[in-house]
Amino acid sequence: MQLTVSKEFTTNYEQYLQYHLTHRSGERLRRLLEGHAHAEKQFLSQVWWPSIGNFRHLHPEYEVKDFQDGTRFIDFAYIRGSYRIAIEIDGFAAHARDIDRARFSDHLMRQNQLILDDWKVLRFSYDDLSQRSRRCQQIILHVMGHWFGEAKLTVQLNYREKDIIHLAKISPEPITSRLVSEHLGIRMDSAREWLHRLYAKGILRPARGKTRVHSYVLTATNQMYEF
Repeated sequence: MQLTVSKEFTTNYEQYLQYHLTHRSGERLRRLLEGHAHAEKQFLSQVWWPSIGNFRHLHPEYEVKDFQDGTRFIDFAYIRGSYRIAIEIDGFAAHARDIDRARFSDHLMRQNQLILDDWKVLRFSYDDLSQRSRRCQQIILHVMGHWFGEAKLTVQLNYREKDIIHLAKISPEPITSRLVSEHLGIRMDSAREWLHRLYAKGILRPARGKTRVHSYVLTATNQMYEF
């Protein structure tokens, strides 16, 4: 299956990776160069970026100490405030071919140690990234809503805004002025104005680009609310 990657993602991803390459040395640099491969980029392009739209607080190939005072690396660490979330990408073929009983036990002990050290742990299979990316996106959105979302929506919404938000929730594609116009039976310029209002309130974000915005999606936190 051919997976699409936006130009906006590519630009931000290259800047993100270059930043971490520039600020690392020794084993941490080697691990990033060798460990951050196709599956990890797939997670970013098909799951993280469509859900969150930025790479803030997300660290690739993050170094942690284990219970034997050794060094281990997790695929991604999302560190924000007092929360630490370990994200691991598992390829079934690689595990089935390479892992033995001792390494399998070690993988389990590694996860146990992370939990004991107050990490939250998320695991995704490569098959889910490539074939069921929307399901993975929903997991990320639930995490953001559960641990970082507001307890309740604090902005006031009228019936028209709620209709547009509902449309954004059920639409398989980003919503546009034309789609809103046709769905609600209003003029294009009115639809455009309503979209701008929701963007200003932080409910919507541009689906791609930031200069000439033509389509919108719900922000990560607002995916979680019922309107």
